[in-house]
Amino acid sequence: MDHTISDFDIHLFHEGTLYNSHAIFGAHLVKQKKKVTGTRFTVWAPHAKSVSVTGSFTDWEPGKYEMTRVNNEGIWTCFIDQDLEGSLYKYAITTAGGDLIMKSDPYAFHSELRPQTASVVYDLSGYKWGDQLYRQRVRKRRPIYERPLAIYELHLNSWKQKEDGSYLTYREYADELIPYVKERGFTHIELLPLTEHPLDASWGYQGTGYFSPTSRFGTPHDLMYFIDRCHQEDIGVLLDWVPGHFCKDSHGLYMFDGQPLYEYDSFNDRENLEWGTANFNLAKGEVRSFLISNALYWMNFFRIDGLRVDAVANIIYWANSEPETANPYATEFLQELNKAVFNENPRFLMMAEDSTDWPGVTKPVHEGGLGFNYKWNMGWMNDLLDYMEYPPFERRHHHHKLTFSLVYAYSENYILPLSHDEVVHGKRSLLHKMPGEYWEKFAQWRLLLSYLITHPGKKLLFMGAEFAQFDEWKYVQGLDWFLKDYDSHAQSDVFTKELMNFYQAHKALHEFDHDPQGFEWIDADNAEQSIYSFVRRGKRKSDTLMVICNFTNVSYDHFRIGAPFEGKWEEVFSSDRQDFGGTNHVNQTALTEENPIHNRKQSLDIKIPPLGITIWKPAKK
Repeated sequence: MDHTISDFDIHLFHEGTLYNSHAIFGAHLVKQKKKVTGTRFTVWAPHAKSVSVTGSFTDWEPGKYEMTRVNNEGIWTCFIDQDLEGSLYKYAITTAGGDLIMKSDPYAFHSELRPQTASVVYDLSGYKWGDQLYRQRVRKRRPIYERPLAIYELHLNSWKQKEDGSYLTYREYADELIPYVKERGFTHIELLPLTEHPLDASWGYQGTGYFSPTSRFGTPHDLMYFIDRCHQEDIGVLLDWVPGHFCKDSHGLYMFDGQPLYEYDSFNDRENLEWGTANFNLAKGEVRSFLISNALYWMNFFRIDGLRVDAVANIIYWANSEPETANPYATEFLQELNKAVFNENPRFLMMAEDSTDWPGVTKPVHEGGLGFNYKWNMGWMNDLLDYMEYPPFERRHHHHKLTFSLVYAYSENYILPLSHDEVVHGKRSLLHKMPGEYWEKFAQWRLLLSYLITHPGKKLLFMGAEFAQFDEWKYVQGLDWFLKDYDSHAQSDVFTKELMNFYQAHKALHEFDHDPQGFEWIDADNAEQSIYSFVRRGKRKSDTLMVICNFTNVSYDHFRIGAPFEGKWEEVFSSDRQDFGGTNHVNQTALTEENPIHNRKQSLDIKIPPLGITIWKPAKK
């Protein structure tokens, strides 16, 4: 194998279109006839006077293996005729000012366990995947827009820990997490960032090693094993990804060759003052090559099924601008990113965590959009949680908070997120946010999750919410698993299992998620009773669901509701069932009467549970 770099690859890298730059840069074992003949190192450092490779194989003495400058734009390379797999290394960079700085490899595939910061020479090849059937099924399935998408968001560090407080390994997570998620009816898991990062408390959002899965839980092959096992159980894997900003620790990307390189030159554009990080310079072709290659790297080497792109608002607007000013380089980058991703895999999920009203986030690039296929609906989430924190008797004054989301529900392809950001830093858990007595908290928690499932849009729930954890997320320790010994939390866990499996089983809740014909209000104006009623439709009339939500603690033995069409209806789900911890104010079947209400000729007389939801379906003949 030739260990030189082609002029064409160099051109593409600087242009910003070398989407496999990880095959060129970093540390690579050079093989001939399956035998390793040496190790090639390549790095980009245009402001450096000199660069050398140093590490455990030089007793960390810089200068022993000097790198050769390939071009004026600052690519350096070095070939060492040794098999250095497993060796620790860094780049010793002499800056323009004559200082010697030690940097981890931006393209390293593996890293030393924190708090150590060296890169590790690692061969990604050799893992034998067993997920071929899963990949075939994904290719043959209908597009995700018409299918259920229920995401379990989790932070590996704090999902579960060993008794001594240490973390499980990727392989141990495969044994414990996968059956847990599958039993609860989730279709995907979403992992908070796994790129290498120095500080546990950053949750992975301040990365230093973008091509290096964190070594906290094992090796890259161990992560491949975990994802492989997920796929074999028909669970998709999504990764939280941060292409907007990066950690400023001295061994990382920040001032990589002594001057701004991966970040913007000017202080105002570079510094992310809120998070103490540096913003990627998205005007540079080399940075675009780095980031887009990274997205494709996670897709192709680790076979993840999608990326949740963090803090899009921080990307598309210039930092520290007042008023907010759009960054044209950022929008171009996002469009290029999404085009490259979908050209590689049209079934991939690209999800924007965007809190702005930027138009066309999920519109295709060729139609002028940013090109994502999903956007987090932050407005829906904020309005819903704000509404739920009012005492039930006050909600009639804030009725619009729940109806407003349907004004714009089809303007983008939305994911409805009840995420980690809403249950940390004093915001309290979902259960704890609910007002009232103990039973009322649990009833409203069930209502909250039921409303999530029945509202148009795909679903996301953060770990711990599935069994109604009372304390907010404590990211330094595992979830409060002991709560399952208490009836209320055990019943809550049963409720979540049934709710999620109900969601998957009923096409009306996902077939027309992004089409207005899938939703119709029955009564959007009952503010006085705080009762909302609507219809969800699938492609077949028999799939129709009628949903009635009561956001007060008043129950009704006789409540008349306009039905979409005449006939016999049956209650197919109630959040007030006794085995869920409810009051058992449930129904069985009801026959429509010619009693017009809600602009419909026929209606039903049904029971309405307190602080609960009741869902109806046409009875089978």
